[in-house]
Amino acid sequence: MKTSFDLKSPQQENQLFFSRSVVLVIFALILFLLLIFRLTYLQIETHEKYADLALNNRVKLSVIEPVRGLILDRNDRVLAENTPSYSLELIPEQIKDLDTTIKRLSALLPITNNEIALFEKLRKQQKRFVSVPLRNRLNETEVAIFASHRHQFPGVEIQARPLRHYAFPELTAHVVGYVGAINEAELKTIDPINYRASRVIGKTGIEKSYEHELHGSVGYQQTENTAQGRAIKTLQHAPPISGSKLNLHIDIELQKIAYDALGDYTGTVSAIDTRTGAIVALVSKPGFNSNLFAQGIDQQSYDALQHSTKRPLFNRAIRGQYPPGSTLKPFLGLAGLDYDVVKAKQAIYCPGFYQLPNQTHKYRDWKKTGHGMSNLHDAIVESCDVYFYQLAHDLKIDRMHQFLNQFGFGQKTGIDLIGEKNGLLPSREWKKKHRNQSWYPGETLIAGIGQGFNLTTPLQLTQATVLLANKGIAYTPSLVAKIDDKARPMQSAASVILNNETHWGLVIRAMQDVVHGPRGTARVIKEGAAFKIAGKTGTAQVFSIKQDEKYDEKNVSEHLKDHALFIAFAPVETPQLAVVVIVENGGHGGSVAAPIARLLFDHYIQPQP
Repeated sequence: MKTSFDLKSPQQENQLFFSRSVVLVIFALILFLLLIFRLTYLQIETHEKYADLALNNRVKLSVIEPVRGLILDRNDRVLAENTPSYSLELIPEQIKDLDTTIKRLSALLPITNNEIALFEKLRKQQKRFVSVPLRNRLNETEVAIFASHRHQFPGVEIQARPLRHYAFPELTAHVVGYVGAINEAELKTIDPINYRASRVIGKTGIEKSYEHELHGSVGYQQTENTAQGRAIKTLQHAPPISGSKLNLHIDIELQKIAYDALGDYTGTVSAIDTRTGAIVALVSKPGFNSNLFAQGIDQQSYDALQHSTKRPLFNRAIRGQYPPGSTLKPFLGLAGLDYDVVKAKQAIYCPGFYQLPNQTHKYRDWKKTGHGMSNLHDAIVESCDVYFYQLAHDLKIDRMHQFLNQFGFGQKTGIDLIGEKNGLLPSREWKKKHRNQSWYPGETLIAGIGQGFNLTTPLQLTQATVLLANKGIAYTPSLVAKIDDKARPMQSAASVILNNETHWGLVIRAMQDVVHGPRGTARVIKEGAAFKIAGKTGTAQVFSIKQDEKYDEKNVSEHLKDHALFIAFAPVETPQLAVVVIVENGGHGGSVAAPIARLLFDHYIQPQP
């Protein structure tokens, strides 16, 4: 039986109204409590998070790249500087369709396939939130064109950045070096904070060796922005600290003289001020345009340099390893005198060849008819091989190694460049350790004329020449003279002390007659000299010839011709400069290499009254 309510009953109406009101109040109370809970959560529990988000929408922190330090020569001529440049850059994280964006940009601005390929290479090396340059060196017209379409390209921007520029790119390619984009391996070793705004790093030469000094310190700026991202107020500003200015010992005019004097030859020239250890010229030819790397070299251009038979990327001055040839003879002569193996006036007969006792093999002299009776002075002046075959046989390889080691052969010089090679000064112990072979007497003879296993770098040979010029005293070779106008102190190198100091003069007088004597092998350069030059020519074989064969320069391929060498210092009485010239496949040291050294002496040396 159903119960019915009389809707017109006031009591029932009041009860119904009351029950509905209670429900509404409870519902409103629940909503109110939820609102209170949410407000509490937002304002207390997550206040810091949302405050930071709000601040980031209003305040922007940006890093400022420091200006890279200048590199100048000894006379304040700029070698490396920074030029203003506009670059078109993309932030991959902010771009939905990268390929389409690049196509649209290519329709707006001239962008080559090489630039796109380089962009893809750089993009893979960077984080997605880092902007990557698509095109450098935009002109003002191109900047204006993009600015008018800026709103159509989210994630694309024009950046004003300093671009490294080398005033003498080929002359200083190996000395100054170049900068390039930071790669993944370098990202693991550099300070991520200090390099946060940087895109390039020193790759070779001074740019790499002095990266810490040249880079500087990053700065930052905190600005208050509008909702559209436009800065309206600077809140904090810490300016970047520019990199240090470096002055090199290099004389760019002397560098050019040496580079041009090599002509079409491949080779190297190094010159050290004997009084200080300052490297005033360091040439490796051929060079290359280092600005290509600073701008971002394309793969095709890089491959052309990498696969060139002349190896332009190879720094011959500190990494090239050559047989010293006859340039080793003055040092070996000193060894003979110092160990009392030979007397200065003691002469031997040179018939044009030498034979070990009880052997038929002939070790030939460069002069087929021989030099006749020759003492040490004559043997150095005329470069008699037979004399030094005999001297090497009497000294033996271990004493040769011990003495020549004092002059730095087979060791790094300590130059302030990364990548220097050791060369090779052979010994009985070396051969056993590295080749597991015994040493043979014939190898001692060949080592006595600077051939065989002997290898030296041009700079190493120059430092040895400095020690000879200064009679046993030298400084560690250096390229950087001043950092922010503060001179760097000279560092003394290991000295050479002879048992009899008069032996220095005997060898130096012989070297002087190499140039100024009537029979000297470098007499071609003595004419008109305002000072005396001491030198020694050398010829280094590129390949060996058989016992019954004759070396015919006219019928030998260009790349198989002998290397031409010349070591020298001047003035003899008060040395100022030591020079080493190595001309690859140049043939004769006296006619090819020596004239180059004379040009450097004439430019650098101030004649003394």
